[in-house]
Amino acid sequence: MIVLKFGGTSVQDAQAMNQAVDIAVPYLSRAPLLVSSAMAGVTNSLVTLVEAIQARDSVRADSLLGDLEARHRTVLRECAQGAILERGLQRIQDHLTDLRALAKGSILLNECSPRVHDAVLGTGELLSTAVLHSLCLQRGLDAELLDARKLIVTDDHFGEAAVLAEPTRHQVRENVRPAPGKLLIVQGFIGANARGVATILGRGGSDYSAALFGAALDAEEVQIWTDVNGIMTTDPRKVPSARSIPAITYAEAAELAFFGAKVVHPATIQPAVEKQIPVYVKNTKNPSHPGTVICSEAPGQGLRAIAGRKGATLITVSSSRMLNAYGFLRRIFEIFDRHQISVDLVATSEVSVSMTVEDKRDLGPVVTELETLGSVKLETGVAILCLVGQELWKDNRLVARVFEAIPDHPVRMISLGSSEINLSMVLKAPDLDAAVAAVHRTFFGD
Repeated sequence: MIVLKFGGTSVQDAQAMNQAVDIAVPYLSRAPLLVSSAMAGVTNSLVTLVEAIQARDSVRADSLLGDLEARHRTVLRECAQGAILERGLQRIQDHLTDLRALAKGSILLNECSPRVHDAVLGTGELLSTAVLHSLCLQRGLDAELLDARKLIVTDDHFGEAAVLAEPTRHQVRENVRPAPGKLLIVQGFIGANARGVATILGRGGSDYSAALFGAALDAEEVQIWTDVNGIMTTDPRKVPSARSIPAITYAEAAELAFFGAKVVHPATIQPAVEKQIPVYVKNTKNPSHPGTVICSEAPGQGLRAIAGRKGATLITVSSSRMLNAYGFLRRIFEIFDRHQISVDLVATSEVSVSMTVEDKRDLGPVVTELETLGSVKLETGVAILCLVGQELWKDNRLVARVFEAIPDHPVRMISLGSSEINLSMVLKAPDLDAAVAAVHRTFFGD
């Protein structure tokens, strides 16, 4: 069997949904399971609805609910007619009736609990799959609509629930019956705890759902359909000459995601990784393009892609007490551990340690503690340029070529990762985009 996951832009309207079904039909002989996100923009609207509930703004809540209903009913009317349309409209109405009751009750009680939050945000996937199912029936397909809340079992951490692997595997294997010629449709992003209370898996949850279903059902492959031609050599919005990568390893994809690439986050496909199920990233708007396969081993070595991430701070701790002293690094990192701050890059010398962290936290208390170990220097407004590929260390000219590509952009720190697939440099944030373009031009041409 095979899992096909479609993101929000791939099901954003009737035309997109028809395209998604067109993509799924040739796979009918391989017993497909279609995992769908909410229609593009719907989850954001539901986030706004939660904010209106918290503010006890019933007028705003009613307006948002009316817009959601009108949008889904309009798309459904473009996808189905007759008895199929009526059944689809009833299913949409049932979901919206529950949502309205939830919003009204929460506003009256002046309480928007985490349980309400998850129930509201998970409604988008229920609505989109109701429309998709009706469309498939209208086209004469043997389609079955499943409820992910009865399949994906999670803990009680509302907002970003953790999946309970064994109960989920049991529920999926007991209740999902893939068969050649039949299209199964299920929601991504949502699940429920052991008591059946709805939960959500967090952003990227639909990819995670697809990987969970694929792992539980021993899928041949998982396909993630999005709006780009797979994983690119860099961000095509900033470097138009970026091209798709035919194949990439799980480890390389993880490095790229950590340093800024946003197509697929490897944490969301970990269940497939553990079962060594290949994950394909493909473009709904260009289905003939081969896209990118993420797998355990990818052919070739050398630079595969370039990523960049702004919003970092460079911290340097200098002290002569480091010289020939053991335990000094441990004391530094214990401070970060106590403040629950993750360190990204590290470079050391005999008398100093330089580290990058994200800009999101107040670093004042950390600096105060670090100053007990030595002098501390902070540089805010820096960015990380990351080069990812296989066995980068074997290319004696790699670092030289990078520096030759960016002679006008001072490099504050350099780190060749112990994984041997990541060369990272710290630059001033305003220099990042130009540096990425220059390095890409040097290694991949125009």
